Amino acid sequence: MKLIALLSCGAPLLLGIDPQEIVRRSVELDQRNTQLASSYTYLQRRVVRELDRSGKVKSQEVETWEVTLLEESPYRRLVARNDRPLSPQEQQREEEKLRRSMEERRHESIEQHERRLAEWHKRQEKQREPIKDLPQAFSFQLTGEENLDGRPVYVIDAMPRPGYQPKSTSTSFFPKIKLRLWIDRTDFQGAKIEMESLDTISLGAVLVRLSKGTRLVIEQTRVNDEVWLPKKVSLAASARVFVVKGLNRELEVTYSDYKKLPVGPRMIAAQ
Repeated sequence: MKLIALLSCGAPLLLGIDPQEIVRRSVELDQRNTQLASSYTYLQRRVVRELDRSGKVKSQEVETWEVTLLEESPYRRLVARNDRPLSPQEQQREEEKLRRSMEERRHESIEQHERRLAEWHKRQEKQREPIKDLPQAFSFQLTGEENLDGRPVYVIDAMPRPGYQPKSTSTSFFPKIKLRLWIDRTDFQGAKIEMESLDTISLGAVLVRLSKGTRLVIEQTRVNDEVWLPKKVSLAASARVFVVKGLNRELEVTYSDYKKLPVGPRMIAAQ
């Protein structure tokens, strides 16, 4: 009887929460994450697996990149291949590319510098387009609450909203996917999102085809008690993940070793 009483008291509280408002707040806060993220360096480990027709792994390639800020915009440097240090020759090539980039950026005119930053910010906004359109594109249902990495989160399911018209190519696939969102109860930040395709999705002039049942998982983590940053991105399916010119591939990207820059944005140097 006590359990029934507790459930009956808690149910109205859960039912009274508007999942649409939770998602809207999370989307607004994501802009702040984008701004603060530029203050951090990190490592990005990218795994690409080639699959056969049955979905078994034929080969695997792993690259680890160091992402820093060079003259106010990101710079990616390859630091390991297949979880091993680069050969002396490849390391020398990467150091030479970094040296050239430093020289080019430090000798830019004001116009060139502003153009480079504008192009970077434009790419950032393009990447955020799908996130900004989430509240309009989906109908949301609060399915419960869980603990994720020791933090309480709302669990919200999302289905395509009838009549939604995508505004750009970056949201054109929304009517063909469903989502599950884990949103932090305290920070209202997106801790995790799972996407599953409901039909075949063609991207990039049909160069990339996501098969029905493909799952994309994006995980974020709280860093330095001030910002939520990517933790892991994986693309997976029971059979084909995506097809590029007939190749079956599986992708997994992990992010680690976040460090806040201790110096001005134009002063990051090679290690």
